[in-house]
Amino acid sequence: MQPLTKRWQVASRIPPEADSALHGYPLLLRQILYNRGYATPEAASEYLEARPPHGSDPFAMLGITTAVDRINEAIRNQQSIAIYGDYDVDGVTATVLLVQTLRSLGAMVEEYIPNRFDEGYGLNNDALSSLYNKGVRLVITVDCGVRSLPEAAHARSLGLDMIITDHHQPSAEMPEALAVVNPKQPADAYPDKDLAGVGVAYKLACALLSTRQASSLQPENLLDLVALGTVADLAPLTGENRALVKTGLEYLRRPVRQGLMALIGISGLTPARITATEIGYALGPRLNAAGRLDSALAAFSLLLTKDVAEAAGLAQRLEIQNRERQEVMRDIQARAEQIALENDPNALLLFAAHQDFNRGVVGLAASRLTEKYYRPSVVAQIGEELTRGSCRSIPEFHITEALDQCASLLEHYGGHAAAAGFTVRSERLPELIEKLQAIAAEQLTSAELRPTLYADAEIPLSDLKPELIPCLEWMQPTGYGNRQPQFITRNLRVTSARSVGRDSAHLKMIVTDGKITFDAIAFRLGQWLEHMPPAVDLMYTFETNEFNGRISLQLNVKDIRATGS
Repeated sequence: MQPLTKRWQVASRIPPEADSALHGYPLLLRQILYNRGYATPEAASEYLEARPPHGSDPFAMLGITTAVDRINEAIRNQQSIAIYGDYDVDGVTATVLLVQTLRSLGAMVEEYIPNRFDEGYGLNNDALSSLYNKGVRLVITVDCGVRSLPEAAHARSLGLDMIITDHHQPSAEMPEALAVVNPKQPADAYPDKDLAGVGVAYKLACALLSTRQASSLQPENLLDLVALGTVADLAPLTGENRALVKTGLEYLRRPVRQGLMALIGISGLTPARITATEIGYALGPRLNAAGRLDSALAAFSLLLTKDVAEAAGLAQRLEIQNRERQEVMRDIQARAEQIALENDPNALLLFAAHQDFNRGVVGLAASRLTEKYYRPSVVAQIGEELTRGSCRSIPEFHITEALDQCASLLEHYGGHAAAAGFTVRSERLPELIEKLQAIAAEQLTSAELRPTLYADAEIPLSDLKPELIPCLEWMQPTGYGNRQPQFITRNLRVTSARSVGRDSAHLKMIVTDGKITFDAIAFRLGQWLEHMPPAVDLMYTFETNEFNGRISLQLNVKDIRATGS
């Protein structure tokens, strides 16, 4: 199977009535706003200012009043509380957020983050029993638990109260917990269903802080954590998420956490220039590296410590682990691609499983397969008794609904439309592969499986003026669900091109239309160097590039076509 060519789709031109309504904005920004559905001054203003939607009172979320009452009771009676999180950035930041909040209120609280390799994802009975035996009487989950029905029942049998906060899609039956706080659960009236796990934890913290005096902590002091977890978990940057992340980025640019200062420094970032992009490619992967290779507790400690020396040491540890993760990832990615394609090069669902795969990076390998071949992909580590896998998917295939159809084969599973994880008994793995591929064949056989890239406008290079940059920055934070504005310019000549990066994966170019010349960078498009056509059409974003203290304008190329093709 060859990597597929991408479809280019250019937005239709803004109609006169919308153009007139948005006349207070520059022409190209009017087009961009219209493309995203903001065709009135009021809608455009709300979007650009990233104002949270109406009705985002945390007490509108089902279960939160019961949760707040029980937490306040535990604080009053000095009962021991455990925050039970997940080992990814979303789970770790949510754990830090609630531990910090509860400590500010005088609670007896500890964290519990399971080890990916020893315990796997989510709640487990042994951990709950251990917490109970240590004297814990209230467990609050973050970023997990909504599908943990047997574990919730076990906690209840022990006399352990449980509050589940989660953002994953619930199953038809809800766990028997004291309270379930998840805007996706049936009958929940909360308007924004797309909060990340850390976003749900933040709403609980806001509700809790509103009922008690905590002079040392204000809710906005937690938004740096919300920004990290929301962006790293690929929650859509729309609605309330966008409002939370926009404000959270302001706190990240003026970091007060010693761990964040150290992490930003070791990542080579300039604090004042941090955007959601830097969370996605620099901060998030380093925080995730701990849980992928060892224990996520290092990332937890980094975000909570007030000790400068400890912060520096932990940041260095995460940097080393991230480099190790990159090496492991490259090896697994190559092997997973070989396994996935060797049986059926035209499979509609790619599946690669091997006993030597590192369980911590199988999700990254699945992401790369999906990105390269535009197919739902599953990469799994085969254990002696259990196989644990991660899934990534495409808009045409809801991967968690597919796993729902395989529920009788699975020990545990859960996730979203685009990503999921599961545990299956190893002897049942062949049945699972067969079932998933049959579901994919049923749903995808008639679909034209090619990724689509969207452009906001087709423009000449002369439209790319320096004053456009501030307009584009108004769109921030951009990312999943709120893509950066992209443009197409046709019939350009490449006057210089060279490969850069590890394995010559990227392409550095100079392009011109005969009058205007721009530098361009094309990540993961290094293969074009060997067969660059005489004239090219480019789809790109327009951005500033800072190198050695010099700031210049450049095109960040997303795709290349030969002109006329």
